[in-house]
Amino acid sequence: MRITRSLLWCLALVLFALSAALPAHAAPAATSAGDLRVMLDGLLTEHTALAASATNAALGGRDAEFKAAAAALDANSVDISKAIGTVYGADAEKAFLPLWRSHIGFFVDYTQGAAAKDQAKQDKAVADLVNYTQDFGAFLNGANPNLPKAAVADLLKTHVLTLKDVVDAQAAGDQTKAYANLRGAYTHMDMIGNALAGAISKQFPDKFTGSTDTPVAVLRTTLNWQLQEHTFLAASATNAALGGRDAEFKAAAAALDANSVDISKAIGTVYGADAEKAFLPLWRSHIGFFVDYTQGAAAKDQAKQDKAVADLVNYTQDFGAFLNGANPNLPKAAVADLLKTHVLTLKDVVDAQAAGDQTKAYANLRTAFGHMPMIANPLTDAISQQFPDRFGANAANMPGLMPNTGIETTLSLNVLVLGLAVVLMATGFLVVRRRPTV
Repeated sequence: MRITRSLLWCLALVLFALSAALPAHAAPAATSAGDLRVMLDGLLTEHTALAASATNAALGGRDAEFKAAAAALDANSVDISKAIGTVYGADAEKAFLPLWRSHIGFFVDYTQGAAAKDQAKQDKAVADLVNYTQDFGAFLNGANPNLPKAAVADLLKTHVLTLKDVVDAQAAGDQTKAYANLRGAYTHMDMIGNALAGAISKQFPDKFTGSTDTPVAVLRTTLNWQLQEHTFLAASATNAALGGRDAEFKAAAAALDANSVDISKAIGTVYGADAEKAFLPLWRSHIGFFVDYTQGAAAKDQAKQDKAVADLVNYTQDFGAFLNGANPNLPKAAVADLLKTHVLTLKDVVDAQAAGDQTKAYANLRTAFGHMPMIANPLTDAISQQFPDRFGANAANMPGLMPNTGIETTLSLNVLVLGLAVVLMATGFLVVRRRPTV
């Protein structure tokens, strides 16, 4: 579907007009700007992950998986439009959806060109995408004057180019580069989510209280997107392993392990080099249970699957005790229940993958992805209670680390480090061990 510039300007005017009527459609007054950032980040990072899954399947000739990933991607688009509707109303929601879908269409064109080695088609798609960033910048600026057109366009252009890099690597058969590029594209989405949340909260301060950049908001954001990225990469690794795509499995597992190394370094920044050295093998040591389950699913060995599930469930109890020992605001039983749900939702993904039901696999993946805030948010709350001077309501905002965008945003290295530490504790057992086959 193609959206004309005239229609874009009309949609912008619709949103601008609807913004005056926000109180009739807005979220409850208690909604924080930080929560808005988390919600937008979750939707945008999921968009990037699912888009990359769809292009990967298309370029690999896996039609059933492509259709399933594309359907999940479109469901995500609907959810993003609903988020817009929560702020600006039903008419804006309806206007936004075809506009958002249009840039996905341009990416389909680019992927088709890459598959056919048709440089002219690729060049046309890139030009369409770059033009789209300008149109979308104007659209958002028309809805919210706190979103400068040029700044929005630059952020979206980076999104386009980082995702293009993923497709290029996929088309070249370089899965190692594809997953490395995907991690970069995924991480970039917080720069968009934070900018949008900050601008919306500035436009409607009575409806979205506080700042997106308080220490607790940054911690909450970090925990959410790190946990959700981990879930996606774990599912990607099992999908590739069960599909017999050894090179992709190794690349996905390496991306997951690179994340593990990054977290261990963050632990070292907080607790010292000895702790960094101790935590990394500890995290890696728990990966065997999920690998065992995947092997059992591949071999249709129910006994092996049952043992792996029992091991994982027992581990949630041990880990609940571990987290409770670190933070008394995290009850052992509550932590164990949250981690058990995480284990079981990801198990559902593997089961569907093993059964060759990609539609169910992607639906289950969205459920597993969506569960992670139920872990990240209680962890954030517990840490905030434990360290009120650092993460409480009166803690100071962190210095900015997002220059040259024209939109204010901030990120704290100290908060990131602590957030990553909790991610380590909460999700260590899900990292997939790098093995040549499963």
